[in-house]
Amino acid sequence: MTKKPPKRHGRGVLIVVALLLIASAAVRFGIGPGAAIALELTTEAETPQIVTNADPDITPELVELLLEVKNREAQLRERESKVEARMQVLALVETEVAQDIKRLEDAEAKLRSTIAVANEAAESDILRLTAVYENMKSEQAAELFQLMEPSFAAGFLGRMRPDAAASILAGLEAELAYSISVVLAGRNADVPVESLEQ
Repeated sequence: MTKKPPKRHGRGVLIVVALLLIASAAVRFGIGPGAAIALELTTEAETPQIVTNADPDITPELVELLLEVKNREAQLRERESKVEARMQVLALVETEVAQDIKRLEDAEAKLRSTIAVANEAAESDILRLTAVYENMKSEQAAELFQLMEPSFAAGFLGRMRPDAAASILAGLEAELAYSISVVLAGRNADVPVESLEQ
């Protein structure tokens, strides 16, 4: 009797695995095209809905008008930003002008104070000089007044006591005494007579 070759168990397993792989490939290829067809059908089904859901009131003119409104809005925003920038510049200029005005007012106040001090000093000097002329001998004072301009001499004589002024005027030449008298009389010429009468 001849011996039968021993059976190989591994060969059947390989066949089973190969069949499973073929079945898996067949299933994958079968699902792939089906899914693609289903997706295409779904897209086609949804497309008419988009068209049917579109608002018939939205016309090209309305779209153009909306775009124009958006452009104008952008222009307005740009103008507003420019106006804001100008307002900021104006605020800075306003502040600087206010500071300049304050500095000018301070300088004016100092100048007035200086002028007031100078005027007081000048007034004090004039009062002293007037007192000196009053206390001089009338002949000596008349010699000095003879050299003065009539308006300048009238300024001192107008501040003197009447008796001292009369003594000095009496010692002057007639023409100069007359000129000084005219100047003294002219000081009150602008005073309204009606107000004095009332």
